[in-house]
Amino acid sequence: MTSLTIHPGKPLRGTTTVPGDKSLTHRAIILTALAEGTSRIESYCRGEDCLNTMRAFQHLGIAITEAPTELTVCGKGFWGLTEPHVPIDCGNSGTGIRLLAGLLAGQDFFSILTGDESIRRRPMGRVVKPLREMGALITGRKGGELAPLAITGAGLHGIEYSSPVASAQIKSSLLLAGLFAQGQTRYTEPSLSRDHTERMFQFFGIPLSKEEGVLVLHGRPSVGWRGVDIIIPGDFSAAAFFLVGATIVPDSDITIRNVGMNPTRTGLIEVMRKMGADIQVLGLRDAAGEPVADLRVQSAPLKGVTIGHDLIPKTIDEFPVLCVAAAVAEGDTVISGAEELRVKESDRIATMSRELTGMGALIEERPDGMVIRGLGRGGENGRLSAADRAQSHGDHRVAMSLAIGGLTAKQRMMIADTSCVDTSFPNFEQVLGSLLT
Repeated sequence: MTSLTIHPGKPLRGTTTVPGDKSLTHRAIILTALAEGTSRIESYCRGEDCLNTMRAFQHLGIAITEAPTELTVCGKGFWGLTEPHVPIDCGNSGTGIRLLAGLLAGQDFFSILTGDESIRRRPMGRVVKPLREMGALITGRKGGELAPLAITGAGLHGIEYSSPVASAQIKSSLLLAGLFAQGQTRYTEPSLSRDHTERMFQFFGIPLSKEEGVLVLHGRPSVGWRGVDIIIPGDFSAAAFFLVGATIVPDSDITIRNVGMNPTRTGLIEVMRKMGADIQVLGLRDAAGEPVADLRVQSAPLKGVTIGHDLIPKTIDEFPVLCVAAAVAEGDTVISGAEELRVKESDRIATMSRELTGMGALIEERPDGMVIRGLGRGGENGRLSAADRAQSHGDHRVAMSLAIGGLTAKQRMMIADTSCVDTSFPNFEQVLGSLLT
């Protein structure tokens, strides 16, 4: 078990970058493995989640060469995967296990997907159920509700599926299964979840259309796709910690280069600006079908706002650090429609309520969100207290959010069990330290 000690008292200043986007790295590995020929994935995320997806494809017969800033993937074509000799361990990655479940459901071999203790608690029925409707043969604990999942490859057929929740993982799992299914797969969701899969399908030339809000995919394309060189932009969810940190710590002024600005991901900027944050988007441009920009952030006083279900899909991963911003703002922040947060790496509503309360925040937990009564007064951001021993609860985003909250404390604070940070941002402590010098 590792820990992270935060020493408050200094502003955040300077220019930095963040790891490559985790969501895009997962998808790039999958689609380059199915491509014909060699691909290079530059600036990929080296977090354990993505490395576990890389190892999964190595077990599936794909040669991948790993370098510090680049993956070289030797794709074997649409039907090129081979049966793994061992269970595939997805570690802590919900994205990895759910997307792989869709992909492997359409193969002609047997495979087993598992993960760490957290993954084995998270709901898998949300993808298993529609995959079974497509003809997939999947078994698992509690009738397939929980991992490990045993998948016997079968001939799939397209279905029309209306998801009860806006989830990029469900959508992507079914689209990957739909690639190997006979006929059409049609997918709708109650609101737009992050659309990285749709954009990357387009980048690779995979035929996917949208008809009056319905995604339409024709399975088993007659022509495959070639290997490509792809540059992964910086992960907005990683940048979010510094966007909030530089806003709430007085006299801060930072610039974060090459950050992915997919509009289905950037709800935090929308919310923070409503709260009064000074965030500038500079040099907006395009990379591999995704918008990218530099972000400049200067400290500013915040005020409480109301965040409803319409914004939750665009802020789902930034919720923990958004709670930190709300805790030091002036006035109340009311969050609702966020029940999906209870089935993440931890119950993020409960864990953030508990940990921030231990740091002096005033929080009323609700079934689908919370009310945070900000500590700010008179147009100035408030300050949290240093908890005696803050806990990450094994959740990387909780750990990093508490670190940002600790920057406002009057004394140093230790956060226990922070090895989980390696799942998405292995050099978080070093990047934070570089901005505090």
